[in-house]
Amino acid sequence: MARSSLHGCPAPAKLNLFLHVNGRRADGYHLLQTVFQLLDHGDVLHFDVRADARIRRSTDVAGVPEAQDLIVRALLLLQAEHARRHGMQPGMDIAIDKRLPMGGGLGGGSSDAATALMVANALWHSGLSREELMALALPLGADIPFFIFGENAFAEGVGEALQPVATPECWYVVIEPGVAVPTAAIFCAEHLTRDTKPVRIADFSRHLMSRTDLREFGKNDLQAVASGLFPQVAQAVEWLGQYGDARMTGSGACVFCAFSSQGEADTVLGQMPAVWNAWKARSLARHPLQALLQVDGVIV
Repeated sequence: MARSSLHGCPAPAKLNLFLHVNGRRADGYHLLQTVFQLLDHGDVLHFDVRADARIRRSTDVAGVPEAQDLIVRALLLLQAEHARRHGMQPGMDIAIDKRLPMGGGLGGGSSDAATALMVANALWHSGLSREELMALALPLGADIPFFIFGENAFAEGVGEALQPVATPECWYVVIEPGVAVPTAAIFCAEHLTRDTKPVRIADFSRHLMSRTDLREFGKNDLQAVASGLFPQVAQAVEWLGQYGDARMTGSGACVFCAFSSQGEADTVLGQMPAVWNAWKARSLARHPLQALLQVDGVIV
């Protein structure tokens, strides 16, 4: 019997271990290089196939109307593609346990959308390949294809050109500075560095294969701009920098630092000022949804 629901589906956070802006295209999009790192911390989604064609988000998300939610927009795209291939429109109810902050640079909305696409593709029996799902999602945001890609990746272009990359097994402490950083404001900043020299995936791999410290390799070109606009980000970087190479992820606002053991991460969390929400997370090699779908016999 075909499944009609799947609950407890993970939508993991990501970190940008570095983020370089190498240039700008004629259409205004920035050329980037980054390494995406999956974490064992994120949102959790629940899916129930409907008898009609409605796509309904049953959970309120502050500041995100249902029609603007990336989950809903992504599923509408998949629904249209399903109708083109199979001649009918399936529906879905989606509930969300929201843990990741808005405007944090952790990819929360993109990860939610990717999980929704992978689960709906399976429950609806839409039949899209991983590559087809990634292409379908790209117009909604360059981070979504990464989560569908399903493993840590060296990314180039506008973030859509992905290669698998090995990253160290470690623990991360992540600080949420309490502000939402608008991505557009960072990329539009006049003093954003846009000419960082490109690196190769081999350069990253050689540097990090035997260590967790990112020091002396790369940086986040967006960090200086975000820190100038949002002092809370600068304060978090300065405080966490006492314990290692603290960096901002994405366009902000969250700040992270790697540690070789859970005990080290716990020690730092024990010193954390109460003004911040902070947490630890283990690095992941692959998207945890893959194992869940296989255990349930629903393979994307």
